[in-house]
Amino acid sequence: MFGNLFEEEEEEGFSSLSSKGRVVKGVDEPPPPRGKSNLCGIKNQGGTCYLNSLLQTLLFTPEFREALFSLGQEELGRLEDKDKPEAKVRVIPLELQRLFARLLLVDQQSASTADLTDSFGWNSSEGTNQHDVQELNRILFSALEHSLVDTSGSAFIHRLYHGTIVNSIVCKECGNVSQRQEDFLDLTVCVCGVLSLEEALWNMFVEEELFEGNNLYRCAQCDRLVTAAKSAKLRKLPPFMTVSLLRFSFDFAKFERYKETGRYTFPLSINLRPFCEPDSDYSYELFSVIIHKGGCYGGHYHAYIRDIDELGQWEPPENVQEVHEPKLQEDDPLSILMAIISQESSKSVLLDQLGQKLMDKIGSSWSKKFRKQYGPIGKFLQSHSDVFMLVSNGTRVALKANLPSPDQHNEPPTAPDGGQGSHWFDLNDSTVTSIRESDIEKQFQGKESAYMLFYRKTQLHRPAEARNNPQYKVPTHLVQRAQEENVKLQEMREKCEATNNTVELCLHLASSYRLENGALQPVGKEPSENPALSFDRRKTVGDLRLAIYQMQELWEGDMALTVAKSLPAGLHLYNTLTDDNISLNSAGIYNNTDLFVWNGRDVCGATVLTGAEWEPVLLTVVRPFLGEDAEPAAGGGASGWRVFPPDDMQRTLKELSLRDGDALLVLEPQSFDSRSVRCDGHEAVLCTRPFFVNVLLTCVQHVHPERRRRHVKTMFFSQCLKAMLEAVGLDGSCWHLRKLDWCEEVGEPLMDEDASLAELRISNGETLVVTEGHLPPKVPRLLFESFFQYKLCLYLITFGYLADDPVGQVEISDEATLEDLKTQVHSNVWSEVLLNIKMGVPGEKSYYPAEEIVWDASHDSSPRSLRSCLAAHYGLSPDSLLLAKHQPDKYTWEEISNWTQQVSKKKKKKKAESLLGAPFHLKDGDMIGIKVLIMSLFDLYIAVLSQLELAL
Repeated sequence: MFGNLFEEEEEEGFSSLSSKGRVVKGVDEPPPPRGKSNLCGIKNQGGTCYLNSLLQTLLFTPEFREALFSLGQEELGRLEDKDKPEAKVRVIPLELQRLFARLLLVDQQSASTADLTDSFGWNSSEGTNQHDVQELNRILFSALEHSLVDTSGSAFIHRLYHGTIVNSIVCKECGNVSQRQEDFLDLTVCVCGVLSLEEALWNMFVEEELFEGNNLYRCAQCDRLVTAAKSAKLRKLPPFMTVSLLRFSFDFAKFERYKETGRYTFPLSINLRPFCEPDSDYSYELFSVIIHKGGCYGGHYHAYIRDIDELGQWEPPENVQEVHEPKLQEDDPLSILMAIISQESSKSVLLDQLGQKLMDKIGSSWSKKFRKQYGPIGKFLQSHSDVFMLVSNGTRVALKANLPSPDQHNEPPTAPDGGQGSHWFDLNDSTVTSIRESDIEKQFQGKESAYMLFYRKTQLHRPAEARNNPQYKVPTHLVQRAQEENVKLQEMREKCEATNNTVELCLHLASSYRLENGALQPVGKEPSENPALSFDRRKTVGDLRLAIYQMQELWEGDMALTVAKSLPAGLHLYNTLTDDNISLNSAGIYNNTDLFVWNGRDVCGATVLTGAEWEPVLLTVVRPFLGEDAEPAAGGGASGWRVFPPDDMQRTLKELSLRDGDALLVLEPQSFDSRSVRCDGHEAVLCTRPFFVNVLLTCVQHVHPERRRRHVKTMFFSQCLKAMLEAVGLDGSCWHLRKLDWCEEVGEPLMDEDASLAELRISNGETLVVTEGHLPPKVPRLLFESFFQYKLCLYLITFGYLADDPVGQVEISDEATLEDLKTQVHSNVWSEVLLNIKMGVPGEKSYYPAEEIVWDASHDSSPRSLRSCLAAHYGLSPDSLLLAKHQPDKYTWEEISNWTQQVSKKKKKKKAESLLGAPFHLKDGDMIGIKVLIMSLFDLYIAVLSQLELAL
């Protein structure tokens, strides 16, 4: 409803890294080139996988695409003239020509069908709605025939796909034959109750239907009801036979649709002689299978297609070892499970997934088909331990038998004449992958199974010049157009590659640094700006060195380039680039790398140690002040300090675990004992890091926790509790402290004011509650876990804050839920909510400047109250505002409903839900988005009626 109004815009200053060191600089990415198969896929517009599968099948029907390409512009017109009133342009065949030319000739991973679907007259939603591919096949052929009327190609669909069926009824008494001819572009065959395509064709064209008994036939010659036999035969066979499988059926008992997922085989080549009248050509071979994956209400289509003209580059499928599947017997669970496991690339199956794979294989579960006879599937596997074994800690099941070597199956198939045959590919939208012919058998059954079959006559031979020649019979103007598009794509890719491979290097010149305390420091108080260099990381180190030489014209002598890094102690050098023949990418040079340019030996005469083992560490060295005015520090010991014995003097800083920022106290060896560190009688009280204590003052007037100011004090770990109270300006005699446990309860009072924070076990970042007088009793973790019908005194403990006085009372019923109580408590405690408001600019995807608005929710915390508050602030009608709360953890906006629900027969208004409770839980700081609606007359009418109803 909100569209893009409440979508957060990407913050500036953030860049996305597509790979390590590679910066995407906002350049439009060109489409990727074709993959290993050298075939082009088709982009899915959202739900056009069925269209993509059919278009790829037609493209790889060479006779179809050549007949389409044979139609010139003199017959079809020009797409550039389609907007001219006097021009007659046949848009659909022209767009189909252009699409086929792109798929054949343009070097891109996938092509778009947007122009083609626009020629169909589709609106924006059609591309996301999935339809049946069998229906599309008929509609597309009909549209093409209609578009090609009065052209030389008006009959090419009829010539390639048209066939006829003759239905005959023979009178058993007089022998009279009554015939009726029926045309078809595709054969629709039954799947339910049939095991194979041959069986379905036998039932259609060989089996006779008898008219007898109560179902007699009226013979025109006998002029009475007689016994007769009805049969059908294929009379005219087309060059291309399309077979549509009726996978979807209707269950009249359950009154719902379902998909037939049982095993249904079809051959790679078929002889139709038993099903035909006398004809010359009966033999067909399979060249395309459109596959449907899913159920009867949705799914996905892709196609297995044989590359007739060998336009692609077939490679053995990666990580797939083809095995000879044992002959599958429907009632033999052993052979079925062996077949399932052997088809997996890992040669094993997760035990949790074995049942689902069995369902996909045979269309039935183990419980329904085998459990009664063989018991549970786990018991069956154990009883056949000679065949199956458990691996991966018992989570997977594998076969014990040795599988055939993959080398036996990686060879491409050969043609009958001994030459290389055409190969099969899986064309799945934008993705094209090589498959083996044996993979087709996997589509005999299951949720992913064959849906349409395409056969071609074996007598159709392709000319030799068409082999490996995608330009064969493509019109010249389309070839030229594709070449120009390839040039543009190549330029875009080169520009994009150059941009994405350009790294920014920061150069540090040796003349600008000096070696000080083991690290390189800039010369002068204000370091000079280091020169930056943009460079292509595909170039070599030698090219980079030459470029720097050209930048530094006054450089003399050798030049070494060393990778550097800025550390707290200073600049440190690591590895030096010595091989001029490797690329920067291979040398590990990425974006924003620091390079130190020097002679490779010294800096200003001082030798520089390089490498990770010589990284400098920044330490703070402390010596106690022992002057005459020095006073002993107050109480405590040297907690947090570790004394290094003399034996540690020979160990490295890394071995001593010293890090940047650590402090070292330098003392005479005789000046410390086992308990504390002393120097000439003075106790050294120093800290390596500040010690923070959060002190909460509850004596101030109550305000919302989000607005309460915390008093944060930096304390020494040895200071006493009294000193801490004085540090926040309080007299310790009249105040009590408790440690606040954020999860459980308020702790015991801290009574000993002379004890140090360390003795009281107050840790860094501890939160202390300070109150005048005595605190109320301990507050349980869930204040309202059990409650009855009485008044509850509320102490403010939300977010870890505690008030010493009750902030309100709540009357609650014993029938109320805990959520109701929380909502009522929320309403009593927080009467005002500070909200951040973002109003969208009408007609634009932007906002007006955000502002803070205080909403008084003490009397009414419903959505209408908030809407009225905002409407009054902006001078708008409440019904013209659409509100949503921003959910930062989900990166979404949650809409706040407009209307108050009506319930009961008496049409009484239900009490509006509080926005302070579920599901919104509005609190200070929450962001509310506003969209101003442009109200129609009907909306205005409804709004007026609503107001009148509320008034009545």
